[in-house]
Amino acid sequence: MLIHAYGAYAGDKPLEPLQISRRSPATHDVQIDIAFCGICHSDLHQVRAEWAGTQFPCVPGHEIVGRVSAVGAHVAEFKVGDLVGVGCIVDSCKHCDDCESGLENYCDGMIGTYNFPTSDAPGWTLGGYSQNIVVHERYVLRISHPEEQLAAVAPLLCAGITTYSPLRHWNAGPGKKIGVVGIGGLGHMGIKLAHAMGAHVVAFTTSESKREAAKELGADEVVVSRNAEEMAAHTKTFDFILNTVAAPHDLDAFLVLLKRDGALTLVGAPASPHPSPNVFNLIMKRRTIAGSMIGGIPETQEMLDFCAEHGIVADIELVRANQINDAYERMLKGDVKYRFVIDNATLVG
Repeated sequence: MLIHAYGAYAGDKPLEPLQISRRSPATHDVQIDIAFCGICHSDLHQVRAEWAGTQFPCVPGHEIVGRVSAVGAHVAEFKVGDLVGVGCIVDSCKHCDDCESGLENYCDGMIGTYNFPTSDAPGWTLGGYSQNIVVHERYVLRISHPEEQLAAVAPLLCAGITTYSPLRHWNAGPGKKIGVVGIGGLGHMGIKLAHAMGAHVVAFTTSESKREAAKELGADEVVVSRNAEEMAAHTKTFDFILNTVAAPHDLDAFLVLLKRDGALTLVGAPASPHPSPNVFNLIMKRRTIAGSMIGGIPETQEMLDFCAEHGIVADIELVRANQINDAYERMLKGDVKYRFVIDNATLVG
């Protein structure tokens, strides 16, 4: 079937209305009418061909929420009318150790929601800046938030799981001192989640103006990282630091804040490498620099349920489809608090 979407025909072209084809649901497929789709910074990088391998036309979007409109004959867990979501994954090999462990995000055969190879036309996946999507039931997620929060749930499908997964893996919780570096689309979710997990949360920002905003999100303390005295006061006190910043910067400034066996985990992906850290800051206290990428399907469902239980959603600005290009430019300037979300009803008309 042909549906309305928003995408680009080249990396140097703006996004524009277009029509794309979706397959009819197979026996294990779920068809979802998309109500809202979050705008992720990776959407901008991919559609503008700043990352290698963009296929055009490119339709971005992997923070998808909406209602089930059709199901295949063998689908048992979902029915027409259910509130559901789709995140960054729409397929994987299903049989490797990663998939069998519920960590499809690390499967070498993982298929992303857009710009990954598929047998569907045009030969690569097309994402959530569209009216609907058809996805195998394994990769569909149930949403239990109230319907009026649906737009603000959308960014949980990427920003939420990207921060939830490392916080869970490194056991954030009561009695732990957790740092969150950066107060943007990822960082604001990291603060909310770590706070809800019961940790003592310290937010790091380069901007004095964000101090009160971070406290409103749930930070117990806020440190302006350009202030050497504020940074020094926290030396060797953190169990874990989640670094959400997607620009090269000095990692040593945060490594020295970790206790023995502490971990600094990176979830931001800069276009060029960070400066190399001083190895002695690692070996002298058995500290770790690690990375984390989104989460598997079971953990993403766990995150959604946790957020529903604790009343957690993203802080968003809702935009119409014809405002997407403006939203991209504002996102580059940091002019959003904290995530843009598209009202997909505006794709038509």
